Amino acid sequence: MRKVELLSPAGTMESFYAALLGGCDAVYLAGYLFGARSYAGNFSMEELKEAIYIAHLYGVKVYITVNTMVYENETEMFINYIDELVTYHPDALIIEDIGMFDLIHQRYPKLELHASTQMHLHNKEGVEFAKKIGFKRAVIARETPIEEIKKIREQIDLPIEVFCHGALCISYSGQCLMSSLIGGRSGNRGTCTQCCRLSYTLCDDKKNELENGYLLSTKDLNTLEHIGELIEAGIDSLKIEGRMKRPEYVYYVTSLYRKAIDSYYKNKKVVITKEEIQNLKKLFNRKFTKGFLFSEDSKKFINSYRPNHMGIEIGTIISSYKNKIKIKLKDSVSIHDGLRILGKEDIGVLLNEFYINGKRVKQAYKNDVIELEVNTKVSINSIVVKTTDYLQIETIKKYLKDRKRKIKITGILECEYQKPLKLTVSDGIHQVMILSDQVLEVPLKKPVTKEQMKEKLMRLNDTIYEFEKLEVIGSEGFIPISILNDLRRKMVLKLNEVRTKRENFNIQTYHRDIPKRKVETLKTLYTTHIDNKKIDVLYLDEEIYKQKKENNHVVLKLSNIMKDYPKCEKDVLISEYGSFMHYQNIITNHHFNVANSYAVRFLESLGAKRVTLSLECSKEQIEMLYDAYVSRYHDYPSLEIVVETPPVVMTLKYPLLQKYHYQKGYLKRGNDYFPVIQKNRQTDIYFKEKIKKEIPNRKYLSTRIEEFNI
Repeated sequence: MRKVELLSPAGTMESFYAALLGGCDAVYLAGYLFGARSYAGNFSMEELKEAIYIAHLYGVKVYITVNTMVYENETEMFINYIDELVTYHPDALIIEDIGMFDLIHQRYPKLELHASTQMHLHNKEGVEFAKKIGFKRAVIARETPIEEIKKIREQIDLPIEVFCHGALCISYSGQCLMSSLIGGRSGNRGTCTQCCRLSYTLCDDKKNELENGYLLSTKDLNTLEHIGELIEAGIDSLKIEGRMKRPEYVYYVTSLYRKAIDSYYKNKKVVITKEEIQNLKKLFNRKFTKGFLFSEDSKKFINSYRPNHMGIEIGTIISSYKNKIKIKLKDSVSIHDGLRILGKEDIGVLLNEFYINGKRVKQAYKNDVIELEVNTKVSINSIVVKTTDYLQIETIKKYLKDRKRKIKITGILECEYQKPLKLTVSDGIHQVMILSDQVLEVPLKKPVTKEQMKEKLMRLNDTIYEFEKLEVIGSEGFIPISILNDLRRKMVLKLNEVRTKRENFNIQTYHRDIPKRKVETLKTLYTTHIDNKKIDVLYLDEEIYKQKKENNHVVLKLSNIMKDYPKCEKDVLISEYGSFMHYQNIITNHHFNVANSYAVRFLESLGAKRVTLSLECSKEQIEMLYDAYVSRYHDYPSLEIVVETPPVVMTLKYPLLQKYHYQKGYLKRGNDYFPVIQKNRQTDIYFKEKIKKEIPNRKYLSTRIEEFNI
C-alpha cells in the first residue's frame, strides 16, 4: 500500500536534523538564493550538499525551494545556481516562475520539478495544466477544500502535495502584492513583511469604523484530527509549514504527524493525546484552525486578538504592590520560563527568580501562588500566559543531541574454511555483499565463535545502521578480529554508497521556437463600466461582456479564482493556469507574475497572444527583459504593461465584510484607506491609491489602463 509522505521544513541545519529525528519522509529547504523564505536561516551550498547526502543516507528525500519570481538580470545567476545544485542530486526542485520552469525542464529533463503553491493551482484544470507541461507534482493552494482535492486526485494522475500544519496566508498564494506595494518587499520574491499580521480598522462604505484588531491574521492550520480524511483523499504528501521555526518546533510537530499517520495506517484511527496538543501549543500557536481545507467557519478562521505566539494560560494576577506581583497558577512553571502578562500593553517576563511564601523556588505547580518582581505596573486579574516552557525546550534539545535515527538492516554471515567470510546485508531496498580480506582457517586452538563474530559485526553505534537480525552460518574457525572490524567498516561504506548513489543530470540545450505571430502596439482598458475612450481593446468582466460581446474590440476578462469556465471563442484575458485548458485565444494577465523573457516566450509558445508583465516590474526591468528577449530569440515580444491601476493587493477567500452585511468597505491603517470589495464570498483588497508607471521606450509595447468602481 502506498503510504502518504510526511514532508517537513528546515530553515537551518539544526532544524534539518530535527526533522530527520522527528521521522519525516522528506524535507524541503532552500539555499541563500531564490527561496520564498529569505528571512529563514537557509543553507550555504556546502550545507545543501551535506544535507542532501545525509538525507539520502536515511532514505529521506530533499526538495529545494527555488520558488520566487525571477527578474531578467537574475536569470544568469539562477542558471548557475541550478547547475551547481543538480550536482548534489536533490530529489526535486519546487518552482514558481514559469519561465525558470521551462528553462530547467529543458536543461535537465530528468530532474523532478514541483509546482509551488505560489503558482496558485486551486482547481482540477490548474493541476491538469501542470501535468501537461511537465511538472511531476502540484502543491495545491491552501484554500482548496478537501472535496475538490479528492476529485483532482481521482481524475488526474499527478501527485498532490497539501499543507497540513502551520501558518496560513490570508491571501491566495502568489496573489498578494500588499507587502511589495506598502513596504517594497515582495512576497513573490521571498521577502514578505507579513502585512496581514498588522492591526487594521474595518470601516463601512462611508468610512465609519466598525471593528479594530488583527483582522487579516489567520490562526495556524492544524489537521491532526483529520489525517485519516487526508490519507483517504489520495493525497501523496502532507507538508508542514515552518522554515522559520526553531528546531524544537520542527521536531515536535514532525513527530506528532508521524505518530498520527502511522497510527491511522495501523488502526484506522489517529491517536494523539490532549497532553501532546498542549505541548504543541507551548511551542507555538496562534490558536488553531482546520482551514478552508476542511471548510472552517469563517468566524473561527481569524485570530483578530493577537498575530503572534499565544502561549498557554497558566495563571492570574491576584496581587500587585509596587514592583511585586503574585500569580495564582493554573498550570506549572519553572525557572527560566518565558511569561507574558496580558493587558492594554503586554508585559514580557523571563522567570529567572520567583518565590512561594517567601522561599525561592525553581518550580511551582497548579494552585500554587508565586511572587516575583516586574518593572511595570500591572492590573489585578490580568491573565498570565507561558510563551516558553524552558523544561520542554531543554528536554527536546537533549533528545536531539543524544538520539540518532537508525536504519534497520538484516544480514547473513557465511563461514567456510579456506574461504573469505561472506557478509550479505539488506536495508529492505538495497542488498550488498562484502568478502573478508582473509580466509577462515581451521583453528589450531580456541576458535573465534559465531557469537564473537556476530558481536563484532553488530558494533554499529557510531553509524546510522542497526542490525535487526544477523545470522551466522557455517563453521567456527580462526580469523583475526581486525579482519572482522574491517568487514564491518566495508559494509557501512558499501551501504552508504548504494543508499546515496544517484544518476547524474546531463545538461541539454534550451530552445523555444514559436510560430510567427502578429506583434502589435495596442492601447487597452480594463473597466467595470463602459465609456467612450478611444482604445483598441476593452476588457470586461463576464456580466458586462455578455452585453457587449458582439463588439470586435471587446475581450472577456476572467477572474484569478476560477470555478466554472464560461464558453468563449474570441479573445480571453486569463489570470490563472487552469484557463489554458479551456481557451485558444489567450492574453495572460499580470497575476502570472511574469518578470523575465523566458516566461514571456514560454507563455507565447502555449498560445498567449500577449503577456502582461508583473505589476512589480520597474521600467528598467521591463527594458532589460525586452532587450534580452530580442537578443536571444531574434524577435519582438508580445508584451502588455499595466501603466495605471488601483491594484488588487490581496485576493481572499475569507468574507471579510460578511459579519456586517456590507459588499464594500475599507481597511484603515494609520491615515491610509484600502478599499475592500466582497462578491460571492471572494474578497478583493485594493491598494490605497492608483499606481502609475512610466512607459519604456521600446517598440510594440501594449499599454493598459485599469479603472474600477471602488
